[in-house]
Amino acid sequence: MNRVINFSAGPSQMSDKVLKKASEQMLNYNQTGQSIMEMSHRSAEFVEVFNSCKSKLIKLMNIPENYEVLFLQGGASTQFTMVPMNLLGKHKKAAFINTGAWSKKAIGEMKKFGEAVVVASSEDDTFSYIPKDYEVPEDVDYFYICENNTIYGTKYKELPDTKGLPLVADLSSCILSEAIDVSKYGIIFAGAQKNMGMAGLTVVIVRKDLIKDDTTLPSMLSYKVQADNDSMFNTPPTYAIYILGLVLEWIAEEFGSLENLGKYNQEKAQILYDYLDQSKLFKGTVAKEDRSLMNVPFVTGDAELDAKFVKEAKAKGMVNLKGHRSVGGMRASIYNAMSKEGVETLVAFMKEFEEENTK
Repeated sequence: MNRVINFSAGPSQMSDKVLKKASEQMLNYNQTGQSIMEMSHRSAEFVEVFNSCKSKLIKLMNIPENYEVLFLQGGASTQFTMVPMNLLGKHKKAAFINTGAWSKKAIGEMKKFGEAVVVASSEDDTFSYIPKDYEVPEDVDYFYICENNTIYGTKYKELPDTKGLPLVADLSSCILSEAIDVSKYGIIFAGAQKNMGMAGLTVVIVRKDLIKDDTTLPSMLSYKVQADNDSMFNTPPTYAIYILGLVLEWIAEEFGSLENLGKYNQEKAQILYDYLDQSKLFKGTVAKEDRSLMNVPFVTGDAELDAKFVKEAKAKGMVNLKGHRSVGGMRASIYNAMSKEGVETLVAFMKEFEEENTK
């Protein structure tokens, strides 16, 4: 069976090694005579899978002891609600930098609970850059960013100086792509379906002092309830947790560390950006200093030509290159499982397409 080169923004391409191991264990996990899908989440066999996955994540990301790791459901979008419910304090306000669709959705959910103070926005230039000039208000309870913008292809290269406020960051499309200092964040959350495996699992890394005991919160939306029950207040997304464990295992075996993986991702992205910078047909849409390593949007400037490119790329086995419906053009999402060879194949086709479609 031929595998396509999948540039999907999520759910995204996964390592063949991970998928192969999962398929080998599908009917009989570790000689238990049952699939992970069939196991009780309370069984000794699954608890071992759960604990192993959690330990691998803590080790790979070097997560400090004063942080709780939660395996939840509801996607990153549920965190747009869960964060203000759990973090709002005396000010009933939170500060936001608006860098696109996902920031805007988080701001919208925040307004249901308190005031969203937008300290900066890049909407004036189609979210093509990361704002850098803003004041940090003193009368807010936390500071919120979407660190990597999946749709527009921007990425924070330096975290905001929040003046001591807890930094809450949506890392859905950049988590595990490079080494980070977890201690700089109050809360990190991420949907798993990009760099961490399959849809259905949301990973939340929360500093323990931010977990408040508020019995008025719905149990499923309380970080304390989830932490006290080790993410098993109800049945967790068992198979997605198992897949995350395999992904973490693959990263450790393939790259050794997130530092090494980050270097590989930098080299991989540079191949595409170097071509875009010299191309006479294709143009990147993001300020160079704010370019994402994971999501690379580009255009020809002609909607019909864009559509032709996407169609011809698909015929050559390169799929999901159409840009998000809100922006058009093309987007190559080159997450961890995308090989350098896959990017090189894309660039080779882009050069061929450019030669055939320029006068």
